[in-house]
Amino acid sequence: MGYVIQFIIGGTVMMLAAMLSKSKYLFLSGVITLLPILTLMNLNLQVHNMTAENFHMTQRNGIVGAVGMVVLVGGIYLLTNWVKPGQAILIAFGIYIVYMVGTRYLIA
Repeated sequence: MGYVIQFIIGGTVMMLAAMLSKSKYLFLSGVITLLPILTLMNLNLQVHNMTAENFHMTQRNGIVGAVGMVVLVGGIYLLTNWVKPGQAILIAFGIYIVYMVGTRYLIA
């Protein structure tokens, strides 16, 4: 039953994010709306089945992932001023990979 509720909630949030993405800030409005809501809902659903140690590890990983998403989206946005969009995506993705691998070793 829990998966059905998660599916309904996730689908509703995705639909609302898609509707909000039709504003003049097409890409950013969907990302900004979707990520924090899904993260909070996911943590709320998982906290009931976690130990304190697992919760803190998940919380730390969530923060690293959220900052990583900002690095990726911000990198693409900034790099499109200087290079073609395809190249901007590849370079930003490379920076994102370096960030995620680096944080894995710094946090561990």
